[in-house]
Amino acid sequence: MTVSPLGSSSPEGADWPSDWLRATLGFLALHALSAGPSYGYAIINELERHGFGTIKGGTLYPLLTRYEAAGMVTTEWRAGDGGPGRKYFALTDSGRSEMDRLASDWRRFTALSNFYLDDGQPTKGITT
Repeated sequence: MTVSPLGSSSPEGADWPSDWLRATLGFLALHALSAGPSYGYAIINELERHGFGTIKGGTLYPLLTRYEAAGMVTTEWRAGDGGPGRKYFALTDSGRSEMDRLASDWRRFTALSNFYLDDGQPTKGITT
């Protein structure tokens, strides 16, 4: 179980605005793959476990398919353990670079947003 930075563990039922998830799901999915190859259901569980709520397969799989077409992930079918095979996704060098770029941009954007929301008061330890 992971404890979120908000202090709660297993924040089930997170109800984030859908446009926030739509804006971040791409690099969050890439980040989920940074530890190594994984399949869609495991990525969904990883994101849910970290407090992002339930991501539908109908949202994640088309995104991963676009990333495959763009050369950011590769795929491989692996036999299942007593069940159907699974399609595993793995980051390419291009995908890792894109994840790093998007994460950096997101950090700068959120730091700037926090600065603005705090009426221009510096946020400790964050530079823009």
